[in-house]
Amino acid sequence: MHVNPRYILSVIVLAQLAAISLWFAGNAVIDGMQADLNLPDSALGPITSSVQLGFIAGTLAFALLTIADRFSPSRVFFACAALGSLLNAGIAVLEPEYGLILLLRFMTGFCLAGVYPVGMKIAADHFPGGLGKALGYLLGALALGTAFPHLVRSVLADFPWQYVLITISLISLTGGFIVLVLVPDGPFRKQAKALDLMAAYKVFKNEQFRSAAFGYFGHMWELYAFWAFVPAVLLHFYSASGLSRPISLVAFCVIGIGGISCVLGGYAARKRGSARVAFMALLFSGLCCLLSPLIFGLNEYLFTGFLLIWGFAVIADSPQFSTLVATTAPQENTATALTIVNCIGFSVSVVSIQLLNWLTTVLEMPYVMIFLLPGPILGLWAMRCLLHRDPTRQPQLSNQ
Repeated sequence: MHVNPRYILSVIVLAQLAAISLWFAGNAVIDGMQADLNLPDSALGPITSSVQLGFIAGTLAFALLTIADRFSPSRVFFACAALGSLLNAGIAVLEPEYGLILLLRFMTGFCLAGVYPVGMKIAADHFPGGLGKALGYLLGALALGTAFPHLVRSVLADFPWQYVLITISLISLTGGFIVLVLVPDGPFRKQAKALDLMAAYKVFKNEQFRSAAFGYFGHMWELYAFWAFVPAVLLHFYSASGLSRPISLVAFCVIGIGGISCVLGGYAARKRGSARVAFMALLFSGLCCLLSPLIFGLNEYLFTGFLLIWGFAVIADSPQFSTLVATTAPQENTATALTIVNCIGFSVSVVSIQLLNWLTTVLEMPYVMIFLLPGPILGLWAMRCLLHRDPTRQPQLSNQ
């Protein structure tokens, strides 16, 4: 049973949103786990980084073994979403010690290596032309999926935190299942013939690919650290202002608004090219980093508005970087290229998350987020050549 090709993108987007919700499931219930399982006050950083490290290990393994280039991407997506769902639910069912929680989150991140980049590979196999638009929707789903656990937590506020994790696991499992049943391998898929352990290295020989990749690495220094610390920023501001607000719901809005910017950026890229859209988004989010120390002196509405603008800008460039990476990589190694770039990018994000986690112990919160600024600066510098030679502005195949 396969879905009508006209609706393939919608199905992929829905499945990606559902499966990727595993990512920040632990963040959404961190306060409940700390209270019930006696976790340390500093648990947020390690729990977040465990997923990142697992994802890094997974992407490295997937890239070296060229998994999604040699095997059916839809089946890989399902298997990883299903296993990740079981690992995530395991925390709720077992209520384990801190070390085992970190291990389960690590293994969940490993499984997500077969969800996020493989989802992009599936889209690339169906929509080689206008890929910026397709990935705009897909990365929009990533933003909403990342924010989704906060919404589930808000809806289930009167229930124990275990219900939140189990609900998210069921949603993720459903996402994997609909890809398996409804999404065939794409008509433009070019299967790798054999294992090539050097494929992940060879893709970096292309100058435009390197430029796109290093721009993405700068973007990743900022993105996940910003997402991880949005609840902490909100908590600090509300506590200092004597306000009582639904932090999970506001965090969902700040992170989830990025879904809109990804879609709009995809449409803009059809006219302006992916490089220019990515450059402008990265420039704007960099300005937000620079101005971040000043926002804690604003009133509640301006403060929230600023965070929404930052949340809008911080992810808008992600689908365009992925488009540039996919466009400049050899067609038979698209999945490997996307996966190895994800691997390095998420390695960068672990460093920035841990840096911010440490900075919160030695600095006041208003002065912490500005340390995300080096990422946009370096990313903008790396992208210089792409502004003049944007491969996404060359004639391509039309959409299906």
